[in-house]
Amino acid sequence: MELQVEGQHTARALGSACMSSLRLKHIKGHILAENQRSDMNIHQGSPITTHVLNTAEGIPGSQMPLSLHRLDTSLAVWSLISTGTTDDDGRCPGLITREAFSPGMYKMRFETGQYWERQGQTCFYPYVEIVFTITDSTSKYHIPLLLSRFSYSTYRGS
Repeated sequence: MELQVEGQHTARALGSACMSSLRLKHIKGHILAENQRSDMNIHQGSPITTHVLNTAEGIPGSQMPLSLHRLDTSLAVWSLISTGTTDDDGRCPGLITREAFSPGMYKMRFETGQYWERQGQTCFYPYVEIVFTITDSTSKYHIPLLLSRFSYSTYRGS
């Protein structure tokens, strides 16, 4: 009788190990599929990206409205390309497609006043506009915004 019980426990343990192995294979399939999607997004994503960081509190600048514009040199006016809102990580994917991207002067406008108002605070700059020139439309351009209520800075990231 003891052998039979031992055998049942062994069979149960083997069955459990087999199920764990199947679960791991299933999860691995999802992880690989997710990584493949991420790699695809990197190659096919927007050639202009941004990341807003609230440096006063050390958190991402989430839920901040922003817009991307290109200067129409023939009319000397800014043409709206897209609008968006930063996600929980302070990023705003999909600002412009590779096909619509061309050399020229661009502007990103961040609605910082709305962001700080949602935080229950006031700020000195109601919006921030970052103007930059694109000469190589085959490159990727990352435009971060480091922000506090009374200051901001930016740089060309990678």
